[in-house]
Order: sequence, then structure tokens, then C-alpha cells
Amino acid sequence: MRWYPILFKTVLRRMDPETAHHWAFRVIQAAPLAGRVVSGICGPDPALRVRALGQTFPSPFGLAAGFDKNATAIAGLGAIGFGHIEVGTLTRHAQPGNPKPRMFRLVADRGLINRMGFNNGGSAAAVPRIERARLRRRRPVIGVNIGKSRVTEVENAVADYVWSTERLAPIADYLAVNVSSPNTPGLRGLQELELLEPLLAAVREAAGTTPLLVKIAPDMEDDQIDGIVALAKRLGLDGIIATNTTVSRERLSASDEEIARIGAGGLSGEPLKDRSLDVLRRIRAAEPDPDFCVISVGGVESAFDVLERLRAGATLVQGYTAFIYAGPLWARSINRGLLRAGYRGSGAPGARY
Repeated sequence: MRWYPILFKTVLRRMDPETAHHWAFRVIQAAPLAGRVVSGICGPDPALRVRALGQTFPSPFGLAAGFDKNATAIAGLGAIGFGHIEVGTLTRHAQPGNPKPRMFRLVADRGLINRMGFNNGGSAAAVPRIERARLRRRRPVIGVNIGKSRVTEVENAVADYVWSTERLAPIADYLAVNVSSPNTPGLRGLQELELLEPLLAAVREAAGTTPLLVKIAPDMEDDQIDGIVALAKRLGLDGIIATNTTVSRERLSASDEEIARIGAGGLSGEPLKDRSLDVLRRIRAAEPDPDFCVISVGGVESAFDVLERLRAGATLVQGYTAFIYAGPLWARSINRGLLRAGYRGSGAPGARY
């Protein structure tokens, strides 16, 4: 896809990142109109299918939460090659998010800093869109990521999450509890075990048979990660998503002045690669059971990165930030790279890395 780097350097790089995101989003929403043509070019090979969470994933590679916040482009994103789409983060109350500007590129670092603040139209509004997406014969697996509303006090967070769970779990292929974004006040404090246990227990009960995972931050100490793994197993969760964005600013080539100008927010992309891989390995050391699903995300750019995560014990792999730099055929490129490397999914004959 040689034209995309030229387009990025000459046009998209000059646009506000959030504006560019919305333009790209409109193009992706139109992808299903081309139907079999787009799917034929970009659809994952059947050899890549993976069985996990009671579902058959068309590919082990999917799109992380944050891109399709309101579940409006599921079909288009599936058509261009993603095996699963994690929509959201959705909250009980519709909210505009933080003031703009709130998304910033670090081009030299192939990174992104955002402080979006869970901007979304609310959990209930997303229900009919997810229901329509589920009716499509060819569709990706649909994960739904839920978070705490900004107007909800931390002491009322359990009821807030349960409200969203009751509406979204019946139509989600899996549900992800987000307690790790750095952009909602008080949210990361919910990762403390004394707060996390009653929250996850209540959501687990409300979710019924829908697979449930918790998404964690990369900035925790290793013993905290071990504690969350043990808690997830004790409560009967189906897995962990590791990791969300980081508040660290290490390993950046951007100047201190630029970082100060950007200000607060979660850092994603290549600078997160090493830490997210370390967290994945830590989780798998604590829980080697392959039936316990671990979705690895953070700094994934290439088929090699996906294979590295799968070999380190990931069940599935997600990306997001590199989508901005690589363009609309990114998932197709990764899927083809996996095939060339000899990868065969657990839902297809052959060896799986």
C-alpha cells in the first residue's frame, strides 16, 4: 500500500488527529457497500481461524477498543480484515469526553497520546447498532468494552458498570471491563483489589454466560498483576486484556518541550511494546492454562509482533495506534504475514505457534 505513506505525510499528518480519524471512519463505514469485493481482498484466510471464548475468531488479530467507540463501523472494520472488533468504551451515561484537542501524534516514535475521556453516546444507544451488526452473515467477533461514567462517583461505580452490563452482555460475544484508562478521574483506583473484587463479582453475575474479561494498565507492579490474575480466576472470569495505555513517557524521542505542550493522557503505540509484552509474559507465568484467554495489546505493528505475542502465550492480539500510521490495509497485511510465516489457528488444521 505504497500510496498511504504519501497521503499520510502530505495530507493526514497536517490534519488534527481526531479530524483525520473521523474522515477515515467514514471511509471504513462505506466498506460493506462493496461487499464481497472488499472481503475477497482483505478477508482473513480460513487457516487463521482461532477458537476462544466459545467463539470462532476469523483471525487472531483484532482491533482494540477506542477506535469504534459507538459501534457504528463493525461491518466495515470486519470487511477490511480484523478478526474481532472491541467497541467502546461505552458508559451508562452519554458523555462528550474531555475538551479538545485531546489526541496527539508522536510520529517519530510511532506513538499516540490521547485524553479522549470515554466520549460516547451511551450504552443503551449502542444496543440497536450491535444487534444489527450481529445479523450479518459475515461478521467479526464483537467484543464490548464498558467503563465508568465521568459523572458517577467511584463509590457508585459498581451500579454504573452493572447497568451497562445488563444491556450489553446479551448482545456481546464477550464483555471487557475497563478499569485502566488514565483519562477518567478515579478509574484506575478501581484496579486495587479491595475495590476490584466487588466490581468484577457484580459484573460477572450480571453478565450471565457472556464471556467476561478485565482490561488492565501497564503501569502496575508485577505483584499487583499477579493479584489480579488470581482474582480473575477466583471469580470465574474468562480472561484478561493487557494492556491499556501508559502514563509513562519513557523511551520517547520527542522533546521534553513537545511532551509538556501535549500534557496529560495515555501513551500508546511502539513505546508501549516492551512493557505490554512483559505484562503478557507475567500473566502467562501466573496462569498457564490455555483456556484462560489473554488478549495482548500495546505496540503491535506487524505480523512479527503478532506472532511474538502468540508465542509468548497470547490467545488473541489487538492493535490500534499503528492503524493510523499503516492505513486501511493494515489488518490485511498482518493476516497475510501470519500465513507466510506458517501460522495456523486453533480453529483450522495444522500447527499453531
